[in-house]
Amino acid sequence: MKTYYSVEKNVQILIALLKAHGIRKIVVSPGTTNICLVASLQFDSYFELYSSADERSAAYMACGLAAESKEPVAISCTGATASRNYIPALTEAYYRKLPVLAITSTRSIGQIGQNIDQVIDRTQLLNDIARKSVQIPMPYSEEDIWECNVKINTALIELRRHGGGPVHINLTTVYNPDFSVKELPLARAIQYYTYGDELPSPPSGKIGIFVGAHLQWTDELTAIVDLFCEKYNAVVLTDQTSNYRGKYGVWFNMIIQQKMSHPAFTELDMMIHIGDISASYYGRTKQIWRINPDGEVRDTFKSLSAVFEMDEAAFFSYYVEKAEDKNSRTDYYDKWNLVYNDLIEKAKCISDAIPFSNAWIAQQIHSQLPENCILHLGILNSLRCWNMYKIKNSICSYSNTGGFGIDGGISSLLGASLVHPNKLYFGVVGDLAFFYDMNAIGNRHVGNNIRLMVINNGLGTEFKNKMNLASKAGIGDDVDAYIAAAGHYGQKSRELVKHYAQDLGFIYFSAASKEEFLEKKEMFLQDKMLDKSVLFEVFTYSQDETEALELLQTLDTSPIGVARSMAKNILGEEGIHKIKKYIRGV
Repeated sequence: MKTYYSVEKNVQILIALLKAHGIRKIVVSPGTTNICLVASLQFDSYFELYSSADERSAAYMACGLAAESKEPVAISCTGATASRNYIPALTEAYYRKLPVLAITSTRSIGQIGQNIDQVIDRTQLLNDIARKSVQIPMPYSEEDIWECNVKINTALIELRRHGGGPVHINLTTVYNPDFSVKELPLARAIQYYTYGDELPSPPSGKIGIFVGAHLQWTDELTAIVDLFCEKYNAVVLTDQTSNYRGKYGVWFNMIIQQKMSHPAFTELDMMIHIGDISASYYGRTKQIWRINPDGEVRDTFKSLSAVFEMDEAAFFSYYVEKAEDKNSRTDYYDKWNLVYNDLIEKAKCISDAIPFSNAWIAQQIHSQLPENCILHLGILNSLRCWNMYKIKNSICSYSNTGGFGIDGGISSLLGASLVHPNKLYFGVVGDLAFFYDMNAIGNRHVGNNIRLMVINNGLGTEFKNKMNLASKAGIGDDVDAYIAAAGHYGQKSRELVKHYAQDLGFIYFSAASKEEFLEKKEMFLQDKMLDKSVLFEVFTYSQDETEALELLQTLDTSPIGVARSMAKNILGEEGIHKIKKYIRGV
């Protein structure tokens, strides 16, 4: 019976990516655990296979092949102690920076330590036998397939990155005897580029530069990104932590959070991803280039196709030079901006209907923050609400998106305020975040330049939002007891925070209605420095927070958006994903 590729999907993905990364030379050793891989490789004429019964010799053969051919070379062995014999040659490869890829086949990682024959632990390696080691599971879901793809791409890139060296892939098998697959599936290859490489052709089509959390931009970087946008008719997808304040920023959250509208122009042909972890998500793109000096594979939106290990300014300068003959165009930005402004106007028209909430507060004061101040926002509801609104270009804003926890937001605000004592530092946090980090306002280094707003709704209102798992699961008000942490910290006491703040030397005032807030917001926002820092406590209700977000996320409708919303309600996210795969023929 003729055999083809194994039905084991991780084997198929690995073989497809070996071909995509130009790895064809493989030294194989006999065994059962690696049969699914080796028999599949035998079927594919792309590969040059060499046999060695002695794994130690096989690995040294790979060293010689790699050094002489100047190509990466793979080795494959079975389970048990076979891989231990690779150690001497992999040590040689490590110190000579030879790109040797050790593919060790294994049973389920869960069998380690269970006294099962031929199962040894390869999850921890010696420091000097591999630059990177990845564990490849047997995939059963789309998430598993994505994990296999990203891990294998990362490993294959590491063979050549930073001078190169050996890499280890531990490949799980279930000994499936079915070798009936005649064609490999499409496996997304992630390419790697750095200084001196021949970079790929400039991107075309609809281009968006997604900026994750980013420190304050230099004038030089802003100028070159603006020029790139003009040359390629691109936009910068920005939010509060992006800190891009150039000409072509689009505050996209207000647009893409619309549940009943899905404008075709928001579907990108190319996303250029810079910056770090963001509270914003943008999955509407065909492919992504990540530009970062760390050169790491970070497949945040599951569409990464290339990593550029270089400075952001160097990347954009390169492509601006490539586009010297192109005429400047900005109509793509105009389209985004028109829709954003329309939504902002619609939000203003229903302002009276929006309940008193974090979202309503952001709407009221986002444009009134003083020039050149600094804004810190709490995870997650405060940041989500404020991300809908454009603030003044002179303002920088931050949030603890690195660890993405509610702890430490006020301490971060305090630390930042110490750098420039004569600059105003604003903070907006929820009550759980405040009480978690309330000791920070008692620090003796607190100056008079902090303006802290605490949105106190008596619980974690995040768990009441309709997009939260608790709401989707229909848990309802039962979340209060143990999930949303209701009933702690004085249960919205009107005196607790007041006395605490005043006793620590803060100016304190509060509001529990729109009228009270509008009356007192000028004291909070005033541009002049006061003799003390300020704490403004705002009392809201979780049901109002939920309703406010729902109103702001349904400002616009379109036939496609309505159909998509109905399909999502009926089929769920997984059903939508399967339909998309079917349409693409994947």
